[in-house]
Amino acid sequence: MRWALIKAAVAGTTMVALAFLIPLGLMVQQTARDRAFIAAERQAAALGPALAITTDQDAISRAVASTDAGAQGRMAVHLPAVAGTGAAPGTAAAGGGPAPTPAPGATRKGGDWGASTGTVALGSSIGAVRSLDADVATAASQGRSYTVHVPGGYALLQPVAVDTARVAVVEVYVDDGDLTRGVSTAWLVLSLVALALVAISVLVADRMGARIVASARSLAAAARSLGGGNLAVRVPLDGKQADGSPEELREAAHAFNSMADRVVHLLAAERELAADLSHRLRTPLTVLRLNAASLGEGDAADATRHAVSQLEREVDQIIRSARRAPEDAPAVTVGCDAAEVIRERVGFWSALAEDEGRRWQLAGAERPTPVPVQRGDLAASVDALLGNVFRHTVVGTAFSVDVLATDSSVIVLVGDAGPGFSDPDAALQRGQGHGGDGSTGLGLDIVRKLAEATGGDLALGRSAVLGGAEIRLRLQTRPDGTPARASRRRTRSSLFPR
Repeated sequence: MRWALIKAAVAGTTMVALAFLIPLGLMVQQTARDRAFIAAERQAAALGPALAITTDQDAISRAVASTDAGAQGRMAVHLPAVAGTGAAPGTAAAGGGPAPTPAPGATRKGGDWGASTGTVALGSSIGAVRSLDADVATAASQGRSYTVHVPGGYALLQPVAVDTARVAVVEVYVDDGDLTRGVSTAWLVLSLVALALVAISVLVADRMGARIVASARSLAAAARSLGGGNLAVRVPLDGKQADGSPEELREAAHAFNSMADRVVHLLAAERELAADLSHRLRTPLTVLRLNAASLGEGDAADATRHAVSQLEREVDQIIRSARRAPEDAPAVTVGCDAAEVIRERVGFWSALAEDEGRRWQLAGAERPTPVPVQRGDLAASVDALLGNVFRHTVVGTAFSVDVLATDSSVIVLVGDAGPGFSDPDAALQRGQGHGGDGSTGLGLDIVRKLAEATGGDLALGRSAVLGGAEIRLRLQTRPDGTPARASRRRTRSSLFPR
């Protein structure tokens, strides 16, 4: 976003600068040209009073030399011819004799007299002449300023009335350099101004973008922190961190804070609901405990009393956890011996299996097998897997539990000789299981979340030995580990004759 704002500022400022600076530069160029010709006209007009008084060559020469243009050799005066003599009054020819008399209707060409094409007869010229005689004659006949192109620049031809019948022409040379004097400097200054405007716009856009990006990053960081479990995180709406934030981001921050407060309230209400529901279970649990105490002696009675005691402990733990604030939760050691937990849970379910006539087998749980999960979570997952066997298969159906340990993971295989899964994908969806009465459809979803928390997975298939359903739970033990292939099959023909 920051670079996008800078690019937009550069593009906008550049277009605005060009829209103003190009016409301004052209106007400066035209102004320099007009200034040069106006100065030439002023130089020509300075000789008007002298020509109105006399046309004597010496006097006019001194007048020309007194001007800036004449001193620089840029001015010439074309005097009119004297009626009847063809020369200006007081003009002498070379050698002291009278000046040559031109033929009637003739004009000077390059210092000589030739046939005239105009109606004005011109005499001698004073100063540096650069224009053609025809152009001088045209200016004299038209009676107005006339500009012609000459080598190296332009010549301004200004007619001046000497008397009612004669017209002199003042020629002022304008060099090409005078027409562009100061233009390059003006273009340079205008370019620097344009660059300064672009730099200022970039600086302003960068500061604005920095504030917007900082506000957006603060909001994103708060969202990530909330997603990570920090329910106390909030986006500041006032103070230095919020200064300069756009109104839209302020509204987003306010909405985020409201959402975070709502999440906290919902979680608190959920904990209270869990505590209330767990507390309601105490009454039926008390009845179960009393009934279990009256069962007498025997393996079934002992298993029933053990199950009721464990259920009471679980309910008490739920109530304490729900009532405890998140920041007061005690530190929990993550990690347990999967083989030990599986042996314990299989031993618990073995009593019920013997009552129902189910053959079972546990393999691979002899050696310690550490996994990065809590003992209670793994026990609940194993109970969910074995509970599915008892709930979804008929009495007498055999089952097996295999533990396979690799360098990067621990795989738990639970298979049975039942009908298997009709729709494995639906069985993995939360709350979508069809286990009949007493089934919530949450068991496999709980096991899947436990596996995914370690980087592992949960897969459903068909047992190659027992022929029924097979559930593969893979718990990742190393972050860089690769999924192990559970291609190893244990032969159970001795225990489960086909």
